[in-house]
Amino acid sequence: MMSRQAFLCSLGSLYLSILFIFLLMDVYARPANNSVLKEKATDSKDENEILPPDHLNGVKMEMDGHLNKEFHQEVFLGKEMEEFEEDSEPRKNRKKLMVIFSKVDINNDKKIGAKEMQRWIMEKTDEHFQEAVEENKMHFRAVDPDGDGHVSWDEYKIKFLASKGFNEKEIAEKVRNNEELKIDEETQEVLDNLKDRWYQADNPPPDLLLNEEEFLSFLHPEHSRGMLKFMVKEIIRDLDQDGDKKLTLSEFISLPVGTVENQQAQDIDDDWVKDRRKEFEEVIDANHDGIVTMEELEEYMDPMNEYNALNEAKQMIAVADENQNHHLELEEILKYSEYFTGSKLMDYARNVHEEF
Repeated sequence: MMSRQAFLCSLGSLYLSILFIFLLMDVYARPANNSVLKEKATDSKDENEILPPDHLNGVKMEMDGHLNKEFHQEVFLGKEMEEFEEDSEPRKNRKKLMVIFSKVDINNDKKIGAKEMQRWIMEKTDEHFQEAVEENKMHFRAVDPDGDGHVSWDEYKIKFLASKGFNEKEIAEKVRNNEELKIDEETQEVLDNLKDRWYQADNPPPDLLLNEEEFLSFLHPEHSRGMLKFMVKEIIRDLDQDGDKKLTLSEFISLPVGTVENQQAQDIDDDWVKDRRKEFEEVIDANHDGIVTMEELEEYMDPMNEYNALNEAKQMIAVADENQNHHLELEEILKYSEYFTGSKLMDYARNVHEEF
């Protein structure tokens, strides 16, 4: 028979267990407090609005000198790229791809030639341009709170530092009074680089005030020939090891700073070198002399270069042109769909005729 003491202990344990369960229920039943998350998300959004993006849609190289892995998909799909997600239903993606094929095939001969693909690439690139212009309007309003149509460097600097977690009112007061700002070294370096870019985007006569069009050049240098030159100089500066303002193959394929720790990392690095070597030798080095000049890199980076678009069209066709007729049939695009859309549709290629 259980003693009174043992009974009380058992009852106490039961009470604690029930209390613990109710506490858990209370925690999970309460609506989540998302204020902190919302604040972080807003900060991130603000920062993205005012910082020049590293990735520029429809441009072959990132602003940090890395190759744009999604370039082919961007210039083939345009704004429809988001619809071709990996988890999308393959049958739906196949139908979308068939519609795109019919749009590219303007002469309706059931195959796509280089000129047709070139026209399509230019059209999709222009789509990215227009999308950047529309986004810029919103971003410009975010950094031009007084709506006077101009943003000063100091106004931008205050917004930028606020997006990095600094108190906006305190920063604004210090800037107004020309007081020293206590900024960490990394943030200061980013700020210095942004100021260089700001100067370049400030069209003559220079006044350190950017209007909406100049701000577009600041965020998207591909929209301005002068800013495109500046971006090329930055890339060469980062990759050029001997200071001759040109790039050799060895400089272009040099691995990023870091050590290879395992075989998987080695394989990734090998692929990285392979891709960059191919791009250097077959595309960027136009005269194949083993040296890439600023002029060659600028032509390569210019997304609205018609000659580049034609070369790109020929390369895209060559990837999937199995019958070697220098054209792409629908079956070939479906079979190599991952190259064009990022989505695998190979299993459906054999059923293509059922859709007609």
